[in-house]
Amino acid sequence: MVSTGAASVSDETPACRPYANRRRFTAAPHHPLGRGEDPHRLIATPLFRGTSGVHLHAHPRAKEARAWLANPIARKLQLRTEELQAKSNALSRQVGILKGKGEDASAVLAEVGGLGGELKANEQALAAVQERQTAFLRVIPNIPRAEVPEGKSSDENAEVRRWGTPRTFDFPVKDHVDIGAALGGIDFETAAKIAGARFYVLKGGIARLHRAIGQLMLQVHTEEHGYTEVYVPYMVSSRAADVPSSLAKFKDDLFKIEGRDLYLIPTAEYPVTNFVADTILDAKSLPLKYTAHSPCFRSEAGSYGKDTRGMIRVHQFDKVEIVRIVRPEASAEQHEELVRNAEAILQRLELPYRTMLLCTGDTGFASAKTYDLEVWLPGQDAYREISSCSNFEAFQARRMQARFRDEQGKVVPVHTINGSGLAIGRTLVAILENCQNADGSVTVPKALVPYMGGVTRLEKA
Repeated sequence: MVSTGAASVSDETPACRPYANRRRFTAAPHHPLGRGEDPHRLIATPLFRGTSGVHLHAHPRAKEARAWLANPIARKLQLRTEELQAKSNALSRQVGILKGKGEDASAVLAEVGGLGGELKANEQALAAVQERQTAFLRVIPNIPRAEVPEGKSSDENAEVRRWGTPRTFDFPVKDHVDIGAALGGIDFETAAKIAGARFYVLKGGIARLHRAIGQLMLQVHTEEHGYTEVYVPYMVSSRAADVPSSLAKFKDDLFKIEGRDLYLIPTAEYPVTNFVADTILDAKSLPLKYTAHSPCFRSEAGSYGKDTRGMIRVHQFDKVEIVRIVRPEASAEQHEELVRNAEAILQRLELPYRTMLLCTGDTGFASAKTYDLEVWLPGQDAYREISSCSNFEAFQARRMQARFRDEQGKVVPVHTINGSGLAIGRTLVAILENCQNADGSVTVPKALVPYMGGVTRLEKA
């Protein structure tokens, strides 16, 4: 049985924004000083030490974090525990020396025994404090890069560029729901009968088009962009789920397998990023570039009542993910290149889109910088997100201890970058709406015709 967090999903389950790593920290927008501008490093914990000058005091929850890290109780426990351990070790060595000489060691053994109770109690108390401290630190989000614009919501995102011109229609425009119904290719009623709300069934030519879209994406990313195709588990452990984002904060967004330490993946980012967990990589192996086609499962917790019509916001959808594991000094350019890889698919399909740089208030929990690609949907008369491409810098790497050994022999956290290349369901929606014809048929984009067996038009059977 599958559940989300502590509660099972019903037809009225609230929804969250899909297709992007939107694990947002909503208490306050990112503070402008958290960008390497202040020279004072206030923290040394591996979860926060950054390769780009991350400073904890700039974070909205800095005061609380500093209180944890400067916790006098924890410091006192640690010092006393180390003192007891050192004394116990010294006494144990003394026992060995006395026994080696054939002398009586009973007095020293008694002293060692007397330390045992206090040492055990201190070790347990210290472990408990450190566990609470780590749990707190793991819900602190990443710090934005300097070039990320300040803002509180998506209204303050910055448009970077546009490609293509939205088509002018000389007939009433339909949305993908009406187009799919007329073609007999999208069936929401059967899906609801099987699984409830926010699911769909694809049939015939539209199902074939959906498959063709994924095939095109994988071929372009592997043959032209240099990614290695991978097939991954569709479930991950809680430890793996806590790497891309904070499981403690966002577990209600995921479907959990009841009775098992497993979650259905919301994106292939979850298993693919964890490829390098607990690993020290050879510098010569970087960058690593992976792409994976997988189903994605989202509880949609938090967006109740939004996008209830159609395929825009659903519990299950397919996506082709692109992931890069890179050196810190290369991550900025590698991020830009990954964005261009995702854009190349939209250009290949001749779909108008715009590239948006997200402001601090709209940037995801784990991201240092995010671009959204928004495709034009004439049925909604709006640009809608179809891909989110993020640079997480060392944030995810530190959570999973993914490192590489540089030319000087120093072990350094890698940087991780990923994005949708693209969300297949939303790409299908965009094709149906942008390529619709007055007679109800849909013209297949030229790039997809080879994957459709030469079919150039979808028409009602």
